[in-house]
Amino acid sequence: MLSPKFDEAGLVPCIVQDADRGAVLMMAWMNAEALQLTRDTAIVHFWSRSRKQLWKKGETSGNTLALVELRGDCDHDCLVARVRAAGPACHTGASACFFDHDDGTTDDGIGAVTVLERLDATLIARRDSATAEKSYTKSLLAAGVPKIVSKITEEAGELNAELLAGPDDKVIYEAADLLFHMMVGLTARGIPFTKIQAELARREGVSGHTEKASRK
Repeated sequence: MLSPKFDEAGLVPCIVQDADRGAVLMMAWMNAEALQLTRDTAIVHFWSRSRKQLWKKGETSGNTLALVELRGDCDHDCLVARVRAAGPACHTGASACFFDHDDGTTDDGIGAVTVLERLDATLIARRDSATAEKSYTKSLLAAGVPKIVSKITEEAGELNAELLAGPDDKVIYEAADLLFHMMVGLTARGIPFTKIQAELARREGVSGHTEKASRK
């Protein structure tokens, strides 16, 4: 069990990270009691330095943080709480607190975190822009779902062949091709990639619950 090094005020900083996307949501402080409550309830608690009292995140708003994992850094003077958030993590209503960019722009505090989310945003922009320059992606989207399905089938066959007998670099290349065309299909259907991530996270939870139950 982690034994963090609390400072002279009895506090340790805790960085809150989205367990599924890796985005940093917020930072707050924990004392020993907040840490223990977080462990006992699996809901993240903090110590409010301004109010000088324990603070269950989301107690009034409902935007709680369900604990997935606690980690300590190499010096044990900082914690990371990996969570699944029930709503916006920031008191402003933004998804995360870190929404100010150095260039003066702002966003929802998270933006596109992974390469797949960035690809998803690019595909949506290509789909929705009437003035986008002609590209392979634009031509696929313009051709419609039947054409995209045909390409997915073709790419799946090529990946299968490489999985059976091909070198690793060809497997990787064909897997990327298949994933790309699958995401083009999702974009054509208007299904955001975050919905796929959410379904995988749901299955992970169900799988974990089933595994734990089988051990009893």
